[in-house]
Amino acid sequence: MKVNTAPASIYTHEGAKAQHINAEQQLRRSVMSCLLWEKQFYEDGEEIAERVARTIPLVHATTVAEIAIEAREKMKLRHMPLFIVREMARLKTHKYLVAKTLERIIQRADELSEFVALYWKDGRQPLSAQVKKGLAAAFRKFNEYALAKYNRDGIVKLKDVLFLCHAKPKDKEQEELWKRLIAGKLATPDTWEVALSAGKNKKETWERLITENKLGGLAFLRNLRNMKIAGVSEDIVFSGLSRIKTEKILPFQFIAAAKHVPQWEAQIEPVMLKCLEGKPKLQGKTALVVDGSGSMFEAPISKKSKIDRFEAAAALAILIREICEQCTIVIFSENAFLIPPLRGFALRDALKSQAEQGGTYTQNGILKAAEEGYDRIIVLTDEQSHQPVYNPLAGTKAYMVNVASYQNGIGYGEWTHIDGWSESILDYIERAEQ
Repeated sequence: MKVNTAPASIYTHEGAKAQHINAEQQLRRSVMSCLLWEKQFYEDGEEIAERVARTIPLVHATTVAEIAIEAREKMKLRHMPLFIVREMARLKTHKYLVAKTLERIIQRADELSEFVALYWKDGRQPLSAQVKKGLAAAFRKFNEYALAKYNRDGIVKLKDVLFLCHAKPKDKEQEELWKRLIAGKLATPDTWEVALSAGKNKKETWERLITENKLGGLAFLRNLRNMKIAGVSEDIVFSGLSRIKTEKILPFQFIAAAKHVPQWEAQIEPVMLKCLEGKPKLQGKTALVVDGSGSMFEAPISKKSKIDRFEAAAALAILIREICEQCTIVIFSENAFLIPPLRGFALRDALKSQAEQGGTYTQNGILKAAEEGYDRIIVLTDEQSHQPVYNPLAGTKAYMVNVASYQNGIGYGEWTHIDGWSESILDYIERAEQ
């Protein structure tokens, strides 16, 4: 049997010759913009999860742990990091980092029970020592409000997790708190779900919660339509909206909010751009090339979402455009078109109006940008191109930003490859240019 042979050629789903990458790169592209088990345009969610599980043993444990943490803290994913740690717990070579990683990635109390449910997905079994240690450490992070907010009647309850991991309280106060959890006597949390389910006046309830800063950022965005329907004072809504924290909100979630209340776009847009405060400008001329092919549109990012990969890319385009000193913008599918360098939601609208939603001819978009010249080029795409991608213009910086999770892709070699869909990609570009 001959072994001294070149690896077989691999291709994107649209037929372009893809590049062989190492296991770490494969894990990153499968993880960083993946909602666990959610179907994408070309690949089933189960298939992607299986690929992640197969790849983890091929990557050093430290790197796998770093990827899980990055997916949670930078890409703002919740379930995929838990899945990664579950797979680490199966491996002798990786399990020594499970406790430390699990404690880090569990940032909401419901993730305690979610992890145990995930651990038992293939059959109930004892928790490993590292898992118990990680869950116990994570449990100690949550106060009464956080526990009560997510103390729900799922298959696995928070008190079940507490019994399973044998957590020891850090002080007498926490010991008493856990006793109340076990007894079902936690103080009722003042959340919007509790207040509205109690049958209270919706308008008054929303106005009180907003005024008292009782709404998290994502909950605020997701309920803008409900506030509008309830007749909440616009002055109160806009004041509260301007104060929300955006650290845990993905850029495309602002687009989702604006879909429901388009009349409030002018107030939503500056909140979306808050994450750019303190970001340095990208000097020189930037070419921003956005994939407008059919695969970017024809599959929502999850079963419950009306947002697709195109809108995830459009949200990133809005942020990138905002920090560009000069900017050329191209939308491509089978053809490529220049777009006026608009800002904010107007840029999303312009991109969508010119998106043909046909085949993916990535090189056509890159060539259109080259006609205008650039110092750097940033391509936002799911990478499933009909065409191979060639090197960028000599002496320039080039970034291929992948907003999907497919196995094979383009844009390595002379290109800096980035996987993900949060504003953290701006940090990667900044570091690369430093």
